[in-house]
Amino acid sequence: MQAPLREALARRAPLLEALAAEGTDCLRLLHGATEGVPKLAIDRYGPILLVQTWREPLAPEAIERLGEQVREALGVDLVPCWNHRPADDWERHHAPALPADPEGRELGLRYDVRPRHRGHDPLLFLDFRATRRWVKAHAAGRSVLNLFAYTCGVGVAAAAGGAREVRNVDFAASALEVGRANAARNGVSMETLREDVIPVLRQLAGLPVKGRGARRKRFTKIDPRPFDLVVLDPPRWAKSAFGAVDVVRDYPSLFKPAVLATAPGGQVLATNHVPHVALEDWLDVLRRCAMKAGRPLGEVEVLPPEADFPSPDGRPPLKVALCEVP
Repeated sequence: MQAPLREALARRAPLLEALAAEGTDCLRLLHGATEGVPKLAIDRYGPILLVQTWREPLAPEAIERLGEQVREALGVDLVPCWNHRPADDWERHHAPALPADPEGRELGLRYDVRPRHRGHDPLLFLDFRATRRWVKAHAAGRSVLNLFAYTCGVGVAAAAGGAREVRNVDFAASALEVGRANAARNGVSMETLREDVIPVLRQLAGLPVKGRGARRKRFTKIDPRPFDLVVLDPPRWAKSAFGAVDVVRDYPSLFKPAVLATAPGGQVLATNHVPHVALEDWLDVLRRCAMKAGRPLGEVEVLPPEADFPSPDGRPPLKVALCEVP
């Protein structure tokens, strides 16, 4: 394990220098899936060294040796934290004296990077940095709708980039609370809406709300309106009183209203996290869906993850499509 980490850190030397220069200290140091150690990820989140395992647990001594390697390579002493995440359980290990309120930096912005909180996933997904970078660079003067916002990293980036309006929608109150705190850390303003995304999106698109929740009128009434940029970042699968989110078998049920809620000349930034879904097949689904909705797509650009998430076969699990909607 020490050899793969040593090689990964050497490969990242140019990236580490570039990220430090732009105010970023959150990145993946070892992407085990493609760097020789499956089911292992080693990340830096500001002052924290987060080790995550999904198969075999690690001994505390192994964590300490990894920390020593990182300290020698980066010249900084990080606090180690290990989360073991097998499919049938979830364990937290080896977290001596974690900072009470650790902050990480990305693109000059400050984020809550606590490795231990109410959920299982990190509060900032590192493979989404390329998307946050694009949004920050292109948000000026635009209205932005951030769907399945989680901790609102994209929303904070949009607000910091000069968006005139940012609305984040997610059902998880604790995640939105982190997002609001991150906005305050960076002195930016944005709106958070704790609602099921499906009825919000369908209403904004001018479509009827369906499902058991609609019959019982368990949703906030929202007037239809367009946004200049719609960010659609759904989970693989979820079910609610308003229907199911299934990005493998039914992405159009989300993409159609997202396109209809986009202003003419605007863009939909859509994601698919499922590894076995081929990029070209998914892009074809998006194009056909938009055509059937009467809003055929213009140019479609793919935003790949940055160099700390290497993909030797050119097929990263995270697929991000930036779709123009004329």
